[in-house]
Amino acid sequence: MKQSAPARALNGGPIAEEIRREVAEETARLWQEHQVKPCLAAVLVGDDPASAVYVRNKVRAFAELGLRSEHQALDSSTTTEQLVSLIRTLNARDDVDGILVQLPLPQGIDEATIIEAVDPLKDVDGFHPVNVGLLAMGRPRLVPCTPAGIIELLDRSGIAIEGAKACVIGRSQIVGRPVSQLLLQRDATVTICHSRTVDLAEVTRQADILVAAMGKPGFIKGEHIKPGATVVDVGINRITDVAQARSLFGSETDERIKAIERRGYTLVGDVHPAEADAVAGRRTPVPGGVGPLTVAMLLRNTVGSARRRRGL
Repeated sequence: MKQSAPARALNGGPIAEEIRREVAEETARLWQEHQVKPCLAAVLVGDDPASAVYVRNKVRAFAELGLRSEHQALDSSTTTEQLVSLIRTLNARDDVDGILVQLPLPQGIDEATIIEAVDPLKDVDGFHPVNVGLLAMGRPRLVPCTPAGIIELLDRSGIAIEGAKACVIGRSQIVGRPVSQLLLQRDATVTICHSRTVDLAEVTRQADILVAAMGKPGFIKGEHIKPGATVVDVGINRITDVAQARSLFGSETDERIKAIERRGYTLVGDVHPAEADAVAGRRTPVPGGVGPLTVAMLLRNTVGSARRRRGL
């Protein structure tokens, strides 16, 4: 069964700008009333090009709002012990309010050890076990940025969460599990699906809100979607094949093929855009959907950390 009209785009850009304005106002108040300027320390280990772009974008976003940021770049030969030592130094600095260690880390560095080394009060990614535990207990303090951004997107777009059937595909600690907790705390009925789910489409077709976060390009198709559902696509996947682009993008095909010819790739989420648009009520595009909100929530987390650490 298909929709009579194509899905409307659920763009994150305008909402991210709204949040950034709110953060800018809060930052100005912090300075005027307390002479506090929040500061993020972003740590990049190794030379992964995508990670370098992500860190650069985050640092630029801080500068645009008048917040302070530091970029700590370490080479790929850095050991777990050396990285822990840097994090302890940042933990001890009173002028640093947030610490972000860009993931994934190079092979040989123990990711769990690094995450646990960050002061939970400065853990603006929301990955430390203390913050994960507080979220699970319904007492969220610092929440992972992408899940928090998804809730803001739904709220500010007028999409009801209370009483809705929500399905999250993916169980990562970065997106799947925390967004499930947030939806549950907002009184949605939540199902989590994963690679071992039997008859996935039968489960996902029940969802009023479908969140796809499994890292498989174009995997979620029309058969997986309830007519009129809201589809939140968290995936960011590069495709380089023109034939694959033709099969995915429908009316956007020419534009996407030009992107491949120009820069060697185009981006697609975990949702098949052409098929989803024939069934869903609303869908987040890739790029331009969830992505802008992730950075906006990092800004908000850092300002919140600055206030909380000082008891303001």
